[in-house]
Amino acid sequence: MEPKKILIADDNENIREALTYLLEDEGYKLWMAKDGAEALKEVRNVRPDILILDIMMPEMNGYDVCRIIKNDPELSKTYVIMLTAKGQVAEQERGKEVGADEYIVKPFSPMEILSKIKKLLPA
Repeated sequence: MEPKKILIADDNENIREALTYLLEDEGYKLWMAKDGAEALKEVRNVRPDILILDIMMPEMNGYDVCRIIKNDPELSKTYVIMLTAKGQVAEQERGKEVGADEYIVKPFSPMEILSKIKKLLPA
């Protein structure tokens, strides 16, 4: 069976590296993006099962990326986990409004993310 695909879009290299280390060990196939525009391009090219998406990024923010993906019939099934330092209720509501499936606030527990992903993409 083909490995499940995950795209990590975050402008923080440390977060990309930490998630890569965690998820590669579990056998997932990973792609990276450093900004919103690159994330959107990669979603269109890779068609990941899950997109882990930061909100505050250069070029295009995560809200806009999520809105575009969820409004595109070819991409709308992409499961979006927003991973952000913006923990206010209003920000979480905005994430839901643009179609985010999950909203995780930084600092986060890597095991929480792994647990969610394993539920979504069982081996």
